[in-house]
Amino acid sequence: MSQVKRIVVSGASSGIGAATAIAFAAKGARLVLAARGVEGLEDTAARCRAAGGQAHVVTCDVTDADAVARLVQEANGVLGGIDLWFSDVGVGVVGRFVDVPMADHKRVIDANLVGHMTEAHALLPIFLAQGHGIWVNMISVGGFVATPWAAAYAASKFGLRGFSQALRGEMSKIARIHICDVYPTFVDTPGIDHAGNHAGGALGLPVGALTPETVAKAVVRLADHPRDTTVVGAPALAMKLAQFFVPNLGAAAMNGFMDSWFAHAAPAPATDGVLFAAGQGAPGPSGDRIRPDQRRTATLAIGGAAVAGIAAGLFVLARRRDA
Repeated sequence: MSQVKRIVVSGASSGIGAATAIAFAAKGARLVLAARGVEGLEDTAARCRAAGGQAHVVTCDVTDADAVARLVQEANGVLGGIDLWFSDVGVGVVGRFVDVPMADHKRVIDANLVGHMTEAHALLPIFLAQGHGIWVNMISVGGFVATPWAAAYAASKFGLRGFSQALRGEMSKIARIHICDVYPTFVDTPGIDHAGNHAGGALGLPVGALTPETVAKAVVRLADHPRDTTVVGAPALAMKLAQFFVPNLGAAAMNGFMDSWFAHAAPAPATDGVLFAAGQGAPGPSGDRIRPDQRRTATLAIGGAAVAGIAAGLFVLARRRDA
């Protein structure tokens, strides 16, 4: 980074949020870290200080608008301004739509979509007063490709993409305020252990998931080089074109994958995971599920699937023109 940055990371108690906070700290950043889990936050803060940064901890549930407003004001006061806010809170629940309680679906929407909107709503007046600021919205490729067996997650991520685009339009005349979206593919974080599960089988990750540190590097780059869309683990253009030409192909393929996965998965009891309460302990950035030598495989597979989807779509269009 070109100078010491004042950074806020929500969802900083584990996973990508923790990895990103540590990566910013290694650049000498001053940080405010927020999440529900106190132990996880304190662990991330300790890692940030060890990496060379400064870290202040605030417990906050982003589904509580008053708590978010207090977080924004405290962060602004502690840091003396905010250069970049990384909105990283994300939860999920897996299971066929009709098998998952509506309370769980609603909680996913409240945290993943409304929570991010609440953060932006409280933050943007500070950016406008400063005349600058970068809001980084963690979305995932689930914002381009729907996720059967995680319908609320898909709704939240598609919603986030639309919200960012709308907000970017509103901020388009202010040159130094940037709305940045990050879309990673599968990432090996503790999130898989935190998810609600009503699928009847144990959850897992495909071979080759990204490390949270890989995503963190992409977020840190945005502090000096903000851009609208950053896809990590697959070509951005391929993802966009696949969604445009063959929007249902990816969802159908994913449904087949999930059917097969849970047909062979070990039985698992129903759980709401950490949807309604903070997780215990300090899980850190990584889920430690994927071997390092397996990670490139997923990147290539996901990118290849996107390109294959585009090719299929173009073939269909060509056939229609010839008919």
